[in-house]
Amino acid sequence: MKSYHILTTMIPLCGISKSTDEQVRRRERDLRSKSSTSRSAMLTLRNALWHERLEVLFTLIYKANHLYFAALLTLLLAVIPSILTGCAKNPEPISRTGFYFDTVIQITLYDSPDEKVLDGCFALAEKYENLFSATKEGSDVWKINHAGGKPVTVSEETVKLLNTATAYANMTKGAIDPTIRPVSALWDFGSEGDAHVPEDNAIREALSHVSCDNIRFGTAPSDETGESVYRTVTLADPLSAVDLGFIAKGYIADRMKEYLLSQNVKSACISLGGNVLAVGEKPDGSPFRIGIQEPFAETGTPLYTIEIKDTSVVTSGIYERYFYEDDVLYHHVLDTATGYPVDNELAGVTIVCPSSMNADALSTSCLCLGLEEGRKFLDAKKDVAYLLVTRDGVQYRSQNFPAN
Repeated sequence: MKSYHILTTMIPLCGISKSTDEQVRRRERDLRSKSSTSRSAMLTLRNALWHERLEVLFTLIYKANHLYFAALLTLLLAVIPSILTGCAKNPEPISRTGFYFDTVIQITLYDSPDEKVLDGCFALAEKYENLFSATKEGSDVWKINHAGGKPVTVSEETVKLLNTATAYANMTKGAIDPTIRPVSALWDFGSEGDAHVPEDNAIREALSHVSCDNIRFGTAPSDETGESVYRTVTLADPLSAVDLGFIAKGYIADRMKEYLLSQNVKSACISLGGNVLAVGEKPDGSPFRIGIQEPFAETGTPLYTIEIKDTSVVTSGIYERYFYEDDVLYHHVLDTATGYPVDNELAGVTIVCPSSMNADALSTSCLCLGLEEGRKFLDAKKDVAYLLVTRDGVQYRSQNFPAN
């Protein structure tokens, strides 16, 4: 808007009378005063006002027959369209919601009106669900789990993510493990009203098949280059099974951000359940405000609100999926040592860091490690901020955690 006001003070100096200029200014103020006026209507008015003023200017130029003024008019006609475009406000945000990875996801673009870009984001959601879902028949993970210990050729991205998940299992000394699926399948937290505590014997049997050491990688030709790359997976224990739920959504959010940047989108918000990834900042330069859910409160009740730019916020908590049996709460974050829900001081862990994949894995890791071990684990990581909330509501924040 600043360039627009500068130009309106310059044009009267070119010979437009004060009365003519005041008339067009009055018409513009009248239209502005109507709250229902759309941006497109304002832009149309501005174009009309410019043409009126230029008609007066052209008359002066014609009468003066001066080459200097003709050159000036040529320059004005060249730059005015770009100036008017710059005066227009940023487009209204566009958003789309869907259901993938057993959760509601939402993508919002703040600086692009292109619905095809949203199409691309949801195509990625579909692609990765077909790779990483443990329950979708035919997915890479499903095929690994149902191969009976035989090698399975999968996407290079599946191998990459599974390798990273295995690294986190080693970093946490097995507190999290991508082969937890035999146990998590028993609990069935996703069912409506049918969830129940499995038989103890069944849990102990399932636990015997949980170990990331069962995962073996092999080579096969790359689809892109034909070169030999790691893209086969074998489970040494045929009864072992993979579940990438603690890391997959973060990886997918990072890939969506890469895609948006490739489409020249520089302001967007990616929300995949408890994973939020901000792309850049809002068009006006302000940060995104993210609310952190209060444990066990009504959905949408913020415990803490932070402002972020171009980073990721991921929260894991024992209040996300749970049920009661005999007045005992059972939640979906499982202890790899017992096969039962983790039982420590923590109710929720929020991680802020550039990589959504790392934030996803770190939040679950800390929740499984507990308060003291979790804090030590996180304090050793660079570019990571955290908020830990205990079951009795006590908060522990890293020094670099964004202010409320």
